[in-house]
This record gives sequence, structure tokens and C-alpha cells, in this order.
Amino acid sequence: MPVPSLLAVFAHPDDESLASGGVLARHAAAGARTTVVTATWAPDTRRAAELAEALRILGTDEPRMLGYADAWAPRSAPCAAGFRDAPLDETVGRVVAHLRDVRPQIVVTHDAYGGLTGHPDHVHTHRVTTLAVQAAGLEGLYPQAGEPWRPSALYLVTHPHSAVPGLGALARAGKARHTVPDELITATVDVSPWLEQKWAAVLAHRTEVERGAAPGLLAASPAAERERFLATEWYIRHDTVSSVAARTELTV
Repeated sequence: MPVPSLLAVFAHPDDESLASGGVLARHAAAGARTTVVTATWAPDTRRAAELAEALRILGTDEPRMLGYADAWAPRSAPCAAGFRDAPLDETVGRVVAHLRDVRPQIVVTHDAYGGLTGHPDHVHTHRVTTLAVQAAGLEGLYPQAGEPWRPSALYLVTHPHSAVPGLGALARAGKARHTVPDELITATVDVSPWLEQKWAAVLAHRTEVERGAAPGLLAASPAAERERFLATEWYIRHDTVSSVAARTELTV
């Protein structure tokens, strides 16, 4: 079966490579349109250039950056509002415009915790993207953003409780806090065939390697430990089109 087109929405440059680099590389290699929207950092910054290099390695479309400021790095976009400070209607509308332009079958974003670290920008990206996926299919909302489009599914990238022993350096550094019950996982993807690409994309974010953020911690980890962490990606699926027959009352 053909691999479906995919649009991923993440908070910062490097989130795409760490969280979904394997799936992005897989879809791109199969010839599916694969696009990444990044909420923060201005397009003329070093981190934007690193993002462009990482996406080139993964084989996706050119980066699409909303250009808001990172909550923990105001210099990331000194002339723009912080992502969480911008009006919600504005940020949702901008993501809707990308959804209607790309018209993906699948959308990927952070889970409700905002991933392992719970970064507030990650959590807000989850909220904005979830609302945008719903709004994109409704013709009465954001009519200026293009023709309505309803993706088939929204996937939230996450980690199950059972993954904690494999978190290695991230756990030791206190960066791994938020995992979900294993029974919530609906897709466990072995991305080991694309591990080399994924790791190269992570390393393209040299700023984060140098300052000892997650890419730097992984770079300093034993290779076997790093590969265990990166070789599997977990997702929670939310269907956007119901397969249940219409009812006359609410049921469980």
C-alpha cells in the first residue's frame, strides 16, 4: 500500500528529528509528501539553518516556520511574540493554512504532556495542532486559509511507561519525566532501517549538541544506549473521521 502523506507540527528545531525522525525519513523515502511545520525560532537564525539541514537529511519538504519566540529563549525571534503569548485564534489559523495547503492524510505532533520533558511550548503545540486539525475541515472556519481539508488521522508522538529503562542519559539528566500507560499506544514503529538518517538529522542541530541539550546528551551516550532510544517511535492515534454509524443518543 502507498505510504500516506504526512505533515508534522513541532515546537522547536530538533523536536522533529528526535521525536519522529524515523517516520519522517520512512515516508519521504517512500515518495510520500512529508512536511514539517516548526512553531518557534525566526527563519534567519542559526537554528533555522540547522533545521533546514536536518530536513534535507530526512528528505522532507523545505521547512515551514511560524517564527514565534521560544518560551525559554526570547532571542529566538526578538521581533515576534512568544508562541504561547500569541492569540490562540491566530496560531490555530496559521496551522490550518498549512494543513489546507499541504493536504496531508496524517498529522503528527506532540502528545498532551508535550513529550518527555513537558516543555510548555510542546504542550501548546499539541493544543494548537489538535484544534487546527479539527478546524481545517470546517468550511466556516478560517475561510481565508484555503479550501477545507480533513486529515484522516492525528498521531501524537509519545513514550510508554515501559520505555523508561531505555531512556538512558535523558533519564539520568532528569529530562525524562512524562510517559503514558502502555495500553494507550496505538502505533509502535521500528525505525531502525532509518536510524542512520535520523541520527544524522539530530546531529545537524549543532547548537543543541554543543549546549548539552537532548542531542548533546545522546551524542555523549554509549552508541548501543543511543540506538535503543532512537530506534523505536511510539504514537497515539486519533481518528478524525468517524467510522461509527450515526446514533440518536450518546453511547460508550
